[in-house]
Amino acid sequence: MGEEAQQVKRPSISKPKLSDRERHLLRLRMERDVEFVRQESWRYVRVKDRWRKPRGVSSKMRRRMSGWPRVVSVGYGAPRAVRGLHPSGFREVLVYNEKSLEGLNPERDAIRIAHTVGMRRRRVILDKAKQLGLKVLNPGIIAEVEAR
Repeated sequence: MGEEAQQVKRPSISKPKLSDRERHLLRLRMERDVEFVRQESWRYVRVKDRWRKPRGVSSKMRRRMSGWPRVVSVGYGAPRAVRGLHPSGFREVLVYNEKSLEGLNPERDAIRIAHTVGMRRRRVILDKAKQLGLKVLNPGIIAEVEAR
C-alpha cells in the first residue's frame, strides 16, 4: 500500500485546456479550407500544383478576377492566438530525448517524437510521457504492439 501511494499516476489528457475564444478561433481556422494552386496547373501536367505567385502582365489570377483561383495574401493567415497549434488544440513540441520532456505542461503541450529517434530511445520517451500524462502525437508501432 505504501508503494502505491508514492507512485503518482496522472491521467492522460485527451483535450487541451483552451479558453472559449481559443476554441472558437481554432474551429474557424479548421473550417477555412482554402487551397492555393499555381496558375495553369489544372491545364498542364508539367506544371505542378505547388503555389507560385502569378507574375504575368495580363494575368487574370494576379488581377484577382472572379472565376479564377484565389491568390495568397495576408488576410488568409490564422489568428495569432491559435497560430502554430496542432489541429487537436495542443502546442506541438518536438522531442529528441527524455530530458526534453521536463517542464512541459500536459494540459497545453503534446509531443512529437523526432524521426531520427530509434526504437530503444522511443520506448523510454513513451514510458516517461505516460508517467507525466503527456499526449504523444506519433507513438508509432511500439505503442500498437504493447497495446495488444
